[in-house]
Amino acid sequence: MKKFCFILTALVVTCFLVACSGSQGVSPKTIKEKKKIVVATESEFAPFEFKSLVNGKDTLVGADIELAKAIGEKLGVKVEFSVMSFDNVLANVQSGKADIAIAGISVTDERKKVYDFSDSYYTSENVVIVKKDKVNDYTSTDSLAKQTVGTQKGSVQETVAKKQIPKASVVSLSSNGEMINELKSGQLQAVVLEKAIAEGYIAQNDDLTLANFNLKSDGTDAYAVATRKGSDDLLKEINAVIKETKDSGKFDQWLKEASTYEQSK
Repeated sequence: MKKFCFILTALVVTCFLVACSGSQGVSPKTIKEKKKIVVATESEFAPFEFKSLVNGKDTLVGADIELAKAIGEKLGVKVEFSVMSFDNVLANVQSGKADIAIAGISVTDERKKVYDFSDSYYTSENVVIVKKDKVNDYTSTDSLAKQTVGTQKGSVQETVAKKQIPKASVVSLSSNGEMINELKSGQLQAVVLEKAIAEGYIAQNDDLTLANFNLKSDGTDAYAVATRKGSDDLLKEINAVIKETKDSGKFDQWLKEASTYEQSK
């Protein structure tokens, strides 16, 4: 009986330690020791992160990718990108599979309960895309009543659509590209996206356009780098990089450069 109790106690302690280790913050020292920083991101969020054919090779490019590289340079380590669907990005940080997440992530009160965030590096704006021949049919959120509106699963835009277009049927998909295809084919009547991303898709699809009405700002328009709770020292390093890239205009330049790449199909 004593042996059983001892083993049971050991198992409980082990589980507790494993759980705690998963919730520990990420430190610059740990990253430097393993000589790399693992960055969770996605690949269909142009001009922030997306794949493009560069010198015949499918390559991850975009402003967020350049920011991650600058953070790696600051820490003196290699950057390893872990690409996945957006709704899995933050979970990979929480589980410890990734050190940080950079994927056009908006800072919300709910997310701040679970993750630490850097200073904001970009201020976003949510917009609605519709087919060009339907732009005069959808002139307000009310005009989308009983229509099907697409958003990206797990994104802030998903919440925005449900709150600001409550009479529509909101469909959440994992891929932005899938949403655009379903909009073009008529399965969706509108799509809610961040403005810079929306403009990129419109530039590549002359049958699409921005709707002639605005969505309200809901206070979740700041993009930031996410990491695990307790990562104060790492965030100091990241914030220094963000300040330098914003003050020097580098991030704006990265956005402009990203617009010259064609998104891989």
